[in-house]
Amino acid sequence: MGPFPHDAPRSTISEANPAGTDGFEFVEFAHPDPAVLDTLFRTMGYTPVARHRTKAITLYRQGRINYILNAEPESHAAGFVARHGPCAPAMAWRVVDAQHALERAVGMGATAYDGPGKTLDVPAVVGIGGSLLYFVDTYGEDGSCYAREFEWLGEADPVPEGVGFYYLDHLTHNVVRGNMDTWYKFYHDVFNFREIRFFDIKGRMTGLTSRALTSPCGKIRIPINESTDDNSQIEEYLKEYKGEGIQHIAVGTERIYDATDALAANGLEFMPGPPDTYYEMSHRRVHGHDEPVERMKQHGILIDGEGVVGGGHTKILLQIFSRTVIGPIFFEFIQRKGDDGFGEGNFKALFESIEEDQIRRGVLSPEAAK
Repeated sequence: MGPFPHDAPRSTISEANPAGTDGFEFVEFAHPDPAVLDTLFRTMGYTPVARHRTKAITLYRQGRINYILNAEPESHAAGFVARHGPCAPAMAWRVVDAQHALERAVGMGATAYDGPGKTLDVPAVVGIGGSLLYFVDTYGEDGSCYAREFEWLGEADPVPEGVGFYYLDHLTHNVVRGNMDTWYKFYHDVFNFREIRFFDIKGRMTGLTSRALTSPCGKIRIPINESTDDNSQIEEYLKEYKGEGIQHIAVGTERIYDATDALAANGLEFMPGPPDTYYEMSHRRVHGHDEPVERMKQHGILIDGEGVVGGGHTKILLQIFSRTVIGPIFFEFIQRKGDDGFGEGNFKALFESIEEDQIRRGVLSPEAAK
């Protein structure tokens, strides 16, 4: 299963984990035309497994990844759509005790959300860009947080295989220049997140910096991205989204080639792949890897990591990215083979791939690349 502790033992509240965080529960999405999201989720291998008993809210699942499609007219999500268009208006974390997590968060300066139109009747605070951060403490052996308000469409609490993705690895935030440290402070002070990586990424024309954070439980990871210029993909996101928010969601599998084949067959489009030289040089960058280069090239799968290290231990990360599919939001699909990074060695290749996509869409001028 790799080094990422998505299947680690249940958390406890402690000095190191004062809010009792224990992983992601769901990410919520909304759209002016909800049918677009229904089609997208099915394309990516998700199955609708439950519907809210009184609201136009549907739960989609693949493995243990939960996406909520909120089409309820009188909801926080509807207000978010009015401001942002296609969007991710909320996420939920698993915590040991939801009321304790709320009290801890508010006591450390977070703002409780007591307004109308919540997706679940559970504690919530205001998060990135005015989105909501829900706290749920009914999960795993304790049952399902959806059971009281949702009706299962088939078997209760199923785990559909989909195309093979089974856990939510991380999600990212894009923030206004100058706010990266503000949001670091929010996650650090309120929830005791710590920084595990710092990146300063430069493409041919644009750049960004990023602070990658992880929760005390190790199951919630959030890189925070900030632009270093006026034309980067971060600035484009902020303009299109009309504010800060979730940029992409990364999900993990143990068979990325088959999963990517299935996504492509379903019609999902990926970011442009790197040039052939990227693959020709892959053995220099990732020592001793035996990944099928032609299959990687077929869809543009990227490879990173130390490769085969002492004692034959493998440290490899495979990753591929969709095009933007929910407004400026996109998805990342990964397989970890002993590597717990974010594909640092691929950042330049990915960044330039996104620049090519910006040129294709007319956001950047081709002359700027020369």
